[in-house]
Amino acid sequence: MNILESVRVALEGIVASKLRSVLTTLGIVIGIAAVIAVVAIGQGGRAILMAEMEKVGTNIFAVFVDWRKSDEATGREFSLNDIDVIKSRVPEITHLSPVNNTSADVRGTRKSINAQVLGVNADMAVIRKLNLKSGRFFSQDDDLGKRRVAVVDESLAGDLFGRTEPLGQRVVINDTPFVVVGVIAKGDSLLGFGENPRIYIPVQVWTYVFSNFVGYLEGSTASKDQVTDSMNKAIKVLERRHQQPGLYQGESMEQQMQSANKITGVMTLIIGSIAGISLLVGGIGVMNIMLVSVTERTREVGLRMALGARRRDILIQFLIEAVVLCLLGGAIGMTLGVGGAFLIARLAHWPPLISWWTVFVAFAFSAIIGVIFGILPANKAARLDPIEALRRD
Repeated sequence: MNILESVRVALEGIVASKLRSVLTTLGIVIGIAAVIAVVAIGQGGRAILMAEMEKVGTNIFAVFVDWRKSDEATGREFSLNDIDVIKSRVPEITHLSPVNNTSADVRGTRKSINAQVLGVNADMAVIRKLNLKSGRFFSQDDDLGKRRVAVVDESLAGDLFGRTEPLGQRVVINDTPFVVVGVIAKGDSLLGFGENPRIYIPVQVWTYVFSNFVGYLEGSTASKDQVTDSMNKAIKVLERRHQQPGLYQGESMEQQMQSANKITGVMTLIIGSIAGISLLVGGIGVMNIMLVSVTERTREVGLRMALGARRRDILIQFLIEAVVLCLLGGAIGMTLGVGGAFLIARLAHWPPLISWWTVFVAFAFSAIIGVIFGILPANKAARLDPIEALRRD
């Protein structure tokens, strides 16, 4: 019997026992579909995350205090004068801003909202590529003059003022009034969530309203190739100025992207591996059904061997049946996996990244499972004694 004939006979056997065939391949279908969907969704989410981080900029970095050395930290590790000194000694740094961040109630004409209040200088608009819907970001003169001006994001402006034009309106933070001079447009993030409402005020005013404290520094360079070297130079300047070696750390957006990429990759691998366990369960199910099939078809095997079929022919016949069964399950699982990935990605509002090599590997793996778990039943059938097989009912 040739290969095509064996495949035809295997398909006839599958059609003859539809319910048993469906139940047998169910584990393969679920396993293949889960692996393809999980990998596709994971890769799509990772690509979107990387794209969103790149929008912020790959040429930015932050310098902060290593709070694990809390015995050495006094809360005065940064000063506003550090900005000018670092920029003069590290010319590769094009923009640098102190960053203070706290949560406070911001009161407008409509109601009061708890929001993030950030104390920064004028460079922050360039560092973070803040897109203004209307008005302007505050200037260096506003900061040096300690003018009580503020820039709010669009969602916070809507909460505070409703449909009223926010420019020129007053907001109150800790009983201190500010005039809104700019509104930051909503981002077009595909991640499906947004940040907390934000309001930016000049850092000189922030230290007056809250405390004389600088949380960390954030800066940018002309290109991402200069980030690591510039960041390290800035750390050395701070160590010398404050005479606290080893107290400062830096992290670039490139490092954050690498960490996020690694974490999402590992999570996708772990979840995909867990989903792949059902492939093993499905393979065991195929083996069990094939063993039952060998028992049911003992007389058929004996008759074929009596008519001249070799043991190799019987082995190949049952092996092909197992492989065909797994390939059918793999094809159905592949269809469900790709369709599920598109559906979930659409609901999450990001484009799915179907890795066709993953689809191919998953489909090929279903054939391998058929071979591995089909060998035992096929070998059992091939080793039957023709005379004993013909005597069985």
